[in-house]
Amino acid sequence: MIRALYSAASGMTAQQMNVDNIAHNLANANTAGFKARRTQFQDLLYQNFVQPGASAGTQTVVPSGLQLGLGTRPASNEIIFTQGNFEMTNNPLDIVIQGRGFFQVRRPSGELAYTRAGTFHLDRDGNVVTADGDPLEPQITIPPEAQSITIAPDGTVSYTRPGDTSAQIAGQILLANFANPAGLNSIGHNLYLPTDASGDPTIGEPGGQEGLGTLQQYFIEQSNVSVVEEFINLIVSQRAYEANSKVVKAADDMYQQVNQLAR
Repeated sequence: MIRALYSAASGMTAQQMNVDNIAHNLANANTAGFKARRTQFQDLLYQNFVQPGASAGTQTVVPSGLQLGLGTRPASNEIIFTQGNFEMTNNPLDIVIQGRGFFQVRRPSGELAYTRAGTFHLDRDGNVVTADGDPLEPQITIPPEAQSITIAPDGTVSYTRPGDTSAQIAGQILLANFANPAGLNSIGHNLYLPTDASGDPTIGEPGGQEGLGTLQQYFIEQSNVSVVEEFINLIVSQRAYEANSKVVKAADDMYQQVNQLAR
């Protein structure tokens, strides 16, 4: 019964973290470029009373054994990089990636971070930056007299000047890709950093031979959180938490009966 108490407690703790993860997903249901996380669990150690395959006689072995598990624990909450829905806007600097890839952003520390949120703006110097003011990498500058901005599917950024019919090239947006995007480190602000698990980034042109997606102007990628699915997961998690709490109550009642035997 001691084992039952601790096993049930581990289940309640795991479901608490699962609910925390669901709450985070739902809180970012309207965050552009956000990718949901899915909690995964692992069973804990097993106490072996009879080892499977142990000798049961001179010519026979135990077919299944007797092992008692000691509960569960959260193992990971993997990032799910499925494509979110596209929403049309009137901002020429709103861009979506149709397919794989990440925008490169230069942080104030000088390191590169990566994002799927293509909601860009112009700073006072005409540089294309994120909502936090971090410039796009490679840096692209639009002069203040530019009348229109065009972003081609291959990432080429061009603009026109007053009285000039020919377009001027401002630069090209390059994308990064990772062998294991789920291994990226989330640091907030819609940004990710590479890790040993994700591998080093592969840089290339949108739609190029590296398997990178193409760009689409005047659209933003919405969060890929499914509110319905998250509510279903929430109900399942609540019921699992409730079931584990009933195990604690049942084990406590059994202890109470044992304590009353001496009376």
